[in-house]
Amino acid sequence: MPMTAQPDYRIAAVDRTLVVMESLAEHPDQGVTEISERLGMTKSLVFRILQTLEGRGFAAREASRSTWSLGYRLTVLGERAGHSAGLSQAARPIMDVLRDATSESVNLIVRDGKKSLAVATRDGRHSMRLFAVAGRYGPLHAGGGSVLLLAYAPRDMQEKILGGTLRVYTDRTMTDPDQLRERLERIRQRGWHIAQSDLDEGAFSVAAPIRDASGEVVAAISVAGAVARFDEERRDLHLTAVLKAAEQISNRLGLGPSAASEYDQA
Repeated sequence: MPMTAQPDYRIAAVDRTLVVMESLAEHPDQGVTEISERLGMTKSLVFRILQTLEGRGFAAREASRSTWSLGYRLTVLGERAGHSAGLSQAARPIMDVLRDATSESVNLIVRDGKKSLAVATRDGRHSMRLFAVAGRYGPLHAGGGSVLLLAYAPRDMQEKILGGTLRVYTDRTMTDPDQLRERLERIRQRGWHIAQSDLDEGAFSVAAPIRDASGEVVAAISVAGAVARFDEERRDLHLTAVLKAAEQISNRLGLGPSAASEYDQA
């Protein structure tokens, strides 16, 4: 019997672009003619692909020799991918322990430009819980881990966020730039942040910073759940647990206990 043909969802233009990039990786400093002959593409097509890649930083042209190589952007992506993988690996077992200790959802969050990004999550044990999804982007001016990351972002990035449009998510979303600056300063002084109903109505988030071996804040870890369960006792317990988890992950990334204490007191 004839076999059923599998649908082909590939995008031809993307596939050709990746082929060109792979060729540049294997044979740096190629000219347009050399690439077109090697790949069996027209010179016009190769040139348009290279122009597009150059505009995004994925290809670089040596003008004096009219040759092409891979661009700086791939190095940036490679470093980010390696960094995210190392961070997730270091955090994975500690996130499990934190979720079991609090029974709440646990999120590992990084800053990606002007947004926050959840790179790993653990669902809480309660029937009424927050469902976070790894890969979800969010704002930097609302949410426990997100606002904490904004507090430790470079000052020029902070001003870009504060000077832009600050979307209202709930009636507790802070959108006044001056008030946000004060909040960011308090977060840096405390070394943690607690948010309630500023991003998701009826939800809380307790967050602490994760530092790499150099002491730079590279991520935030948070415990999140329903405000209905967030009394004074749980507030203290969750904060203690989150701070301990952040310290453990930081140590796994190479930050020694003495260095962690030094940055916390700074």
